[in-house]
Amino acid sequence: MAGSGQTPPGGGGSARFGPVHPDAGATWRELAGHRVAVDRGGHLVDPGAWHPALAQAMAAADGLALTPAHWQVIDFLRDWHGRHGRSPAMRVLVRELAPVLGAGRADSRLLYRLFPQGPAKQAARYAGLPRPASCI
Repeated sequence: MAGSGQTPPGGGGSARFGPVHPDAGATWRELAGHRVAVDRGGHLVDPGAWHPALAQAMAAADGLALTPAHWQVIDFLRDWHGRHGRSPAMRVLVRELAPVLGAGRADSRLLYRLFPQGPAKQAARYAGLPRPASCI
């Protein structure tokens, strides 16, 4: 599913997440039957274009099948982003997930088993959100 190399035009976007910026270094990709703009890291340029089938297609491209535990994290991230306007850093993700997953289950080891490319970054990508600012 290689991109065409074309930069998406400015404008567009959604009222909730803002416009698509032409300087985002984005390319178009075909995912789950939809043409979407993604940045160099594979994150959607317009998070408002996200839907569950895109998450499944991204995960499948990475060799993962999303389980209910994955969806708990993805849903949490989308909700957290909607309330805070950004993606949480890993430390915040672990701390804030404890009430959702249960204190004994919300740890970085579990999150790395679910999202082996880096929980904050990979989960944010599947959730259609920007890469967390603190990710290297």
